[in-house]
Amino acid sequence: MKTEPNIYAIIPARGGSKGVPRKNIKIFSGYPLIAYAIAAAKLSKKNARTIVSTDDSEIAKIAQYFGAEVPFLRPKKYAGDKSKDIEFVRHALSWFQENEGLVPDYLVHLRPTTPLRNPKDIDAAIDLLSKNRKATSLRSGYELRESPYKLFKLEKKYFEGLFPTEKRAEYHSLPRQSFPPAYQPDGYVDILVTKEILKTELLYGPKILAYISPNTGEIDTLQDFKYLEYKLKEKKWDVFDYLKNTFPRYKEDQPGQAKIRKVFAIPAR
Repeated sequence: MKTEPNIYAIIPARGGSKGVPRKNIKIFSGYPLIAYAIAAAKLSKKNARTIVSTDDSEIAKIAQYFGAEVPFLRPKKYAGDKSKDIEFVRHALSWFQENEGLVPDYLVHLRPTTPLRNPKDIDAAIDLLSKNRKATSLRSGYELRESPYKLFKLEKKYFEGLFPTEKRAEYHSLPRQSFPPAYQPDGYVDILVTKEILKTELLYGPKILAYISPNTGEIDTLQDFKYLEYKLKEKKWDVFDYLKNTFPRYKEDQPGQAKIRKVFAIPAR
């Protein structure tokens, strides 16, 4: 008898961020950025638990307020600028094994920097992976407008193609249709198969199942915050409606903002 996989959503949110300081809890349309990833995980019908992996006690407090579990704090050595995703994932799996005696079958990896998700896409991705026995993971991505074959690297003062073994002369000037489509991974929804990680020590493995995402945008800069706030107003988003219907919004000019700031653990400006 086939049983349903045991699935945890895991949201990585380290405290350090050089591009936008404290990015994971910066306010985005009234709520800390991480709240949108938590909302998407909780609205998914497939996730059993929503886990936040962070090294930061303030982020932990905010994550718990919005309904996530923070059963552990991530060691600082796994939360640096050069830390790899496999490190926080292995730490989480070790913690579950040592403290709860089991690990989930799947980890649904949701990055806070992709706040505009449709929870139905999470469930669709889980269904897609669960039906594919050969896949060692699933990653979302969107099709690029230009093929990498049409791009250059800068070699001293000169442009050079990225594929020196390509035999077609001036291949980088060929029409776009001359190349296969290329896809950019975007963090919209990645799903990790824990047995593969434990067996191979690889995060994704050799058979990465593709999930074509709607490319709702990622946040890396202050300009990205402004652009995605514009996109947020363009249509209805279930994650935003869930937050508005469940939690107070943070506004600079709102009466009682000190109380909201305290709840969110946001320092006064």
